[in-house]
Amino acid sequence: MQRILFLCTANKLRSPTAEQVFSQYPNLEVSSAGLGNDAAEPLTPEHLEGVDTIFVMEKAHRNKLSQRFKKHIGKAKVICLNIPDEYAYMDPELITLLKTRVGLHLR
Repeated sequence: MQRILFLCTANKLRSPTAEQVFSQYPNLEVSSAGLGNDAAEPLTPEHLEGVDTIFVMEKAHRNKLSQRFKKHIGKAKVICLNIPDEYAYMDPELITLLKTRVGLHLR
């Protein structure tokens, strides 16, 4: 079982879309959270426990993750998907981007 965490700013559009899409894949345990102060599901150290791969949507998210949660990341691989905040929840174009970019990193 591969444990994956998706992160964006508000956890309202991009990372919840990713969680919804990949939660249907076999052998994946998927969750999402946000790094912003007003995130729907704010990131906590508990989100990072036992995670194999953390997908961030933008470089700024990777920087914020490292600054605030460096000691909690452990051995998880952090991958930036370079997906800007310009998509609606479950936008078909966003889903295609996610499947293409995340798919490269799945076991």
